[in-house]
Amino acid sequence: KARRSSLDTAEQNKYTESRVERMALKQEVSCTGSIESNLDVEIKCKASGQIISVPYDVSDPVEKGALLLKIDPVDEERTVRQSEVKLASSEAKLAQAKQNLLISELDLAKTRKETQAALTAAQASSKELRAKAQRMISLREKEYASPEEVDSAESAAVQGETSLTKAVAGLDGVKVSEEKLELLRQDILLAQADVDTCRIDLENAQQRLKETQVFAPVSGIVSERLVQIGQIISSPTMNVGRGTSLLTLSDLSRVFVVANVDESDIGLVHKQQKVTVKVDGFPDDSFSGEVVRVATKGSNVSNVVTFEVKIEVLDENKSKLRPLMTADVSILVAEKADAPAVPAETIKRRGPNKGVLTPSHPGGDPNEVVVKTGIDDGTHVEILE
Repeated sequence: KARRSSLDTAEQNKYTESRVERMALKQEVSCTGSIESNLDVEIKCKASGQIISVPYDVSDPVEKGALLLKIDPVDEERTVRQSEVKLASSEAKLAQAKQNLLISELDLAKTRKETQAALTAAQASSKELRAKAQRMISLREKEYASPEEVDSAESAAVQGETSLTKAVAGLDGVKVSEEKLELLRQDILLAQADVDTCRIDLENAQQRLKETQVFAPVSGIVSERLVQIGQIISSPTMNVGRGTSLLTLSDLSRVFVVANVDESDIGLVHKQQKVTVKVDGFPDDSFSGEVVRVATKGSNVSNVVTFEVKIEVLDENKSKLRPLMTADVSILVAEKADAPAVPAETIKRRGPNKGVLTPSHPGGDPNEVVVKTGIDDGTHVEILE
């Protein structure tokens, strides 16, 4: 009987009674990440040369459009002057070609009128002389004219026809002059093309001169400075090595945390969930934020799959945060102010089901009841059904 009493006591000690209690529950997904700025702009210079001015240093605030760097412009200024001289020369040649065409057109108009007048006169003279020669032949047949007079009239008629032939040939000369005018027009087109080319060269030279100064494309903070005054830099457009990096400008108007969430928890994470961020640099501060992006594709490192989650820090003290700070992140995935809950160790898994043990009659074994659970904060679990 004493032995049976000892067994009953041992059986009772196998179980610890817990009660369902109503409490506030929060379920969070914890992970780590790093602080990132809204935008990091790597600043390079399209021109090559020696740096003569770098007015900003690391951590200096910069407004959009501010002068970040200046290169010695002497070579580019010389190229601009050379291009201006070439353009002026080509424009003078174009003006000369146009003037030559104008003079040739005036000469051609004059020649055309003179040739036409000469042709008209030659036609009239030849007709008149030929008619006179015919009359002299008729008079000779009637013996009213001497043979000498007939020969003289015939000679004059032939001369008149020769003059007419020359006048007609003069028209061919006018046509040749018209063809020469076409060549002069082609010279103008070539001169105009040369002017256009020189103008483009000048614009390119002026652009390269402007490129000796680098201006801030955005407002931000200088997070990195890689060059000094006197250093010679190379252009990314002319160098296969992508040119010299000068500065990095960080836009901190918005601050983000990029965190890696384990694949077992990623199903709980969604956009617009509230987030608490803590960093070692400010151990007494917590920064509030919100999930803004959940990666579709995971990353596998050493057979551990994680998903990238981007969180925007919305706290009014976010200016304290600096890029690349390590951040501890707690993503609030569920919250209830008054939930019926039991300690997490009371939940038992049986395949796909979860269950708890409930008391039976005194001295009897407990009953196992299947339950549906909700929020799990790691120490307590909500009982839904």
